[in-house]
Amino acid sequence: MRWIYLSPHFDDAVLSCGGLIYEQTRQGLQAEIWTIFAGDAPAGPLSPVALSCQVDWGIPDVHDLVATRREEDLAAAATVGAEITHFGLPDCIYRRSADGDPLYPEDVFVPIHPFDQGLDADIAAALATELAPQDILVAPLAIGDHVDHRLVRMAAEWLERPLRYYADIPYVFRQPEKLPPATHAMESDLYPVSEQGLHAWISGTAAYQTQMAILFGSEANMRASLRTDWETRHGIRLAYYKFSQPSI
Repeated sequence: MRWIYLSPHFDDAVLSCGGLIYEQTRQGLQAEIWTIFAGDAPAGPLSPVALSCQVDWGIPDVHDLVATRREEDLAAAATVGAEITHFGLPDCIYRRSADGDPLYPEDVFVPIHPFDQGLDADIAAALATELAPQDILVAPLAIGDHVDHRLVRMAAEWLERPLRYYADIPYVFRQPEKLPPATHAMESDLYPVSEQGLHAWISGTAAYQTQMAILFGSEANMRASLRTDWETRHGIRLAYYKFSQPSI
């Protein structure tokens, strides 16, 4: 049995579940992170939002940027003890229509573009070829409404198998009022995270240096935010629909 954490981007699973992943691997469980939108950017001019991200992330060449983020993801996964798989789809800021037009030129917190309709089913088909019946699948709740987070959640739900859901950090920190409606009609289990697990969680998150300013403002703020969250419950909650609770 494996615990499979679906991560839309190079950082989401560790940001949201790093402490739990560390505790599981320390206990001898097999935990894997599958990063879905981990492909290279296609050729062509970058959209305004992609150019803005390059400025924020501090690497002017898009190919170097994606390669750096991929290396950050590998380092973070190693810190919490997880194996990692990178799928080949590009981030939404790089995706284009058949005519070469950016799908999300200005924003990523928008409705799914018509050209991306069906992408969730394609992702689900790719996941299905890699999943075993006994695997426990953990997907994002898509708090914050990032288009890629919504697509990954939809893909997981296409599979019609028991799911666990994690609250997307940092979006749940910014919009905590969205958590109750996002988990309406769900149950949840609290998975304890030790102080050692918290340190691994923080260290894993710190591997994403390109993302630190845009997600948290600074590394100091990240460390304070994760510790404050941990101090409220000393663990990480995963939600699930009771009728489909995984047997573990």
